[in-house]
Amino acid sequence: MRQKPDVLARAIVAKSRLFTVEELQLRFANGVERTYERLLSRGLGYGAVMVVAMEDAETVLLIEEYCAGTDGYELSLPKGLIEPGEDALAAANRELKEEAGFGARQLEHLTGLSLSPGYMSQCIQVVLARDLYPERLPGDEPEAIRVERFSLRDISRLAMAENFSEGRALAALYLVRDLLTQRGEFQP
Repeated sequence: MRQKPDVLARAIVAKSRLFTVEELQLRFANGVERTYERLLSRGLGYGAVMVVAMEDAETVLLIEEYCAGTDGYELSLPKGLIEPGEDALAAANRELKEEAGFGARQLEHLTGLSLSPGYMSQCIQVVLARDLYPERLPGDEPEAIRVERFSLRDISRLAMAENFSEGRALAALYLVRDLLTQRGEFQP
C-alpha cells in the first residue's frame, strides 16, 4: 500500500453558502512538496444519495429540473442530501417521493461514486429502487419537477441527449443495467 503524503498545513481559503475550498500543503514520500486545493463536503457530513428507480424490469424514472451549473433544465436521477438520522436507503426513498412522486418497497445500496476525486471530497451513494408505488412528499424544490420514463436499452442515446450531462447518473444507469443483466432480470 502506498504511503499517503504528509499534510504540512491546511487552511480554508474560500467559503460560501454551498462550497468550502481547502488548501493543503503536502509532502510526498519522495520529498516533493505541492499545494492542492479541494472542495470539501458541506458541513453536514451525512452524504448524498442518487436513486435508480425502476418502474419495471426495463424502465427507469428520470427527473428534469433546473441546474444552475449548466444554466438549463437537465434530465438526471432523483438525488439529494442524507438528512441527520437517516441512512442512505431512507434518504433515497424520501428523495424519490419528493422528486418523482413514488416510493419503493425494495431498496438496495449499490456503491458510492465521486464526481472528481482529484479536487472534490463529495461522494454520492447509488441506490437501486424497485417495486414502486405512488406517494408524494413535499420537497424543497422551487418548482414542480417533471418525471420522464426511459428504457435501459437506450442509455447510449440518453448519453448523447443535449439535456443530459450528469456523469454519475450515466455511470449509475450502466451499473444497474449490467447488474440486472447479470442477475437475469433484464435482457438487453
